[in-house]
This record gives sequence, C-alpha cells and structure tokens, in this order.
Amino acid sequence: MTHSITNDEIADVLQRIGGLLQAQGAGGYRVRAYGAAAEFARAHDAPLMGVLEREGRAGLVVLPTIGKSIARLIEELARNGRARMLARLEGDATAEALFDSLPGIGAELAEHIHAKLHVETLEQLECAAHDGRLETVPGIGPHRAEMIRNALAARLGADVRARSRAPASRSSRAPARPPVELLLEVDAEYRARAAADDLRRIAPRRFNPSGEAWLPILHVVREGWDLTVLFSNTARAHELDRIHDWVVVYYERDDDEGQCTVVTETRGRRAGMRVVRGREGECREADGARAPEPPTAR
Repeated sequence: MTHSITNDEIADVLQRIGGLLQAQGAGGYRVRAYGAAAEFARAHDAPLMGVLEREGRAGLVVLPTIGKSIARLIEELARNGRARMLARLEGDATAEALFDSLPGIGAELAEHIHAKLHVETLEQLECAAHDGRLETVPGIGPHRAEMIRNALAARLGADVRARSRAPASRSSRAPARPPVELLLEVDAEYRARAAADDLRRIAPRRFNPSGEAWLPILHVVREGWDLTVLFSNTARAHELDRIHDWVVVYYERDDDEGQCTVVTETRGRRAGMRVVRGREGECREADGARAPEPPTAR
C-alpha cells in the first residue's frame, strides 16, 4: 500500500460521494449504501487499512455495509490516494488528468496519449506500455516508456501488473461489459434529456474558468449495471469541437467496472450513426441498426 488512509478520511470520501449522488439524482439505494458505509467506517475501531493489508479486498467485503464496489474504492484510495468515482462526480475524471498524475507524463503528453491510443484508465495504459503501443506516441522513446512502466507498476501494484501480463489461460475471466445495445440506448436517452435541459448539471474543474455548472450528468440503473453518463470534457473533445457528440459512459456491477465512449461515426457505412468506440464490430452486428442521426447541437 502506498497511502495510509484513516477511517475518518475514508468516511469523508464515502460521505462526499453519497452527497453528490443524492444531489445528482442517483438511485436512493446507492445514496444509502455510501452513507451507511461512511457511518460504519467512522465508528469502526480497527483501521480498515489494516484489514486491507492483512486480508485484501475480500477482508473488507465481509464487513457490515462494505460491499464489493465500496471495498474496491477503499483499495483504490490506499493505492492511489484518490478515488476516481469522486473525481467523476465532481466533473474532473478525465483520462488526461489521470495520466498527468504519473511521473514522466505532463499535461501535453497526457493529451497526446489519450488522442493517439484512446486508452481511458491506468490499467489500459499499462497494457499499452507493455505491448509497444505507448512508444508510437510522439515524444515517448524507450527511456520515457520505461519510466512510465515503472511509475505504473508502483501505482497499480505488482499484483495488477501480473494479471495484465498473464497468459489468457492463467488469468481470471475477462471483465463483463454492458451490451452495446444498452450503451446506445442510454447514450440516446442522455443526449435527448441534455438537449431538453432535463438533467442536473455539474461544474467541471477542467476547461471551465468561470466555474459554470454546464456539464449534464445522468445516473441510471439498467440490467443490473450502475451507469453514470456525461459528455466528454477532454482536451481532444474541445479541440475537435465534439464536446456534445462524445458521450462517456461509466459502468459498474459487482466486480466489473469500466468506461467507454459513444461517438458519431464519420466514415464508412455507419457514417452518421452512433457507435461505441472500440466495439464498432458489435455495433454493426447489433439488431435494429438505427438510421443516421442529424448532427447534435453545438
């Protein structure tokens, strides 16, 4: 573990998340879950970090009110000193900001990595660092790539590195992902409700010097997935004027979590249609392919 976090500090983060979920219209069960976990953490006699160090995430899950998602969040706090979910709810969860936090990667290089590789998480970046893709990014040679690999190993921990590089036959099952049909449905709902001004708005920290609450946010539960949906507030989206076209969907269910970006295809047979980036083949195969949509308002 790289960070020593007290129970009160864990409780503060959980309480902050619960309050933001409530303010943003998330389901009551999620609000109650984070509130109950915050109360438990604050009242628990033994340090939760000690439980995590001795027994791992499984030792946290068996505690009252600490389910799989919250145990994973506590482990992330211990490893990184930050919680991506809190950053997401505060409108500050961009891949560039995450990569910029690593030694050897500044703001400009973080933007180049995201634009070139379309990776969104540290785990995805680590895979790119080991399979050769990272060195295709301008400005990253063998020396800097090795520096980034070392920084990722320190941040993620040796266990994560081992899993990401293990042969498929020895690794655990592939993480589950929501079907593309569900992602496209939620994307359409989000954009329609955003256009109708029917969603709560948050004030992102990046690219928002006035502090305006302009970014619509949607929390929904579909087919057992907890989904959080926002427009992409990245440097690349601003540069290409695609803020109101690129939609980021964060998903979570039991041990599975991740994110994806839904965009309007600009080439080929599906030009003008919405696709899940990286899963275009599944979108082509999806039943009931929709007709091209008119351009969204900028």
